[in-house]
Amino acid sequence: MSVTDTEALVTVVAALAILAGLAGVVVPGLPALPLCWGGVLVWALFGGAGAGRWAVLAAATLVAAGGTVVKYLWPGRNLKRSGVPTSSLLAGGLLGLVGFFVIPVVGLVLGFVGGVWAAERLRLGDARLAWPATKRAVGAAGLSMLLEFAAGVVVAALWVAGLLLA
Repeated sequence: MSVTDTEALVTVVAALAILAGLAGVVVPGLPALPLCWGGVLVWALFGGAGAGRWAVLAAATLVAAGGTVVKYLWPGRNLKRSGVPTSSLLAGGLLGLVGFFVIPVVGLVLGFVGGVWAAERLRLGDARLAWPATKRAVGAAGLSMLLEFAAGVVVAALWVAGLLLA
């Protein structure tokens, strides 16, 4: 690439950031929506895409901010209604993170489920009562991931539309 290929390089960097953001929905440690939004930001600032880039950036900002808020509020509200405490979710998150390194990829899910179940078992004192709470927590985590991924896909679609219309 020569110096005149700056726009192409910026487009590739933005695309990689957006793809990493979408992967970040399931990979711990990668901030999904900030990476997707950051890719659009880099493209808008350095891509030379014309005046429409600011509209794309504004729309991506609204989607990313809204997606971040909704991914925490909606599943959290459902969990509070069902009575699953934050401590059980933290236990699941901690064991999920440990599990991710002990048994790559699959350990994340196994650790989260095991951690929530163990915390609920200790809290409720009965294994039969711990399982429904664990299912609700896993459902809430899945909903959160789905909402985050959907927001990331919308940000990516906005960026692609900006590329095509520029």
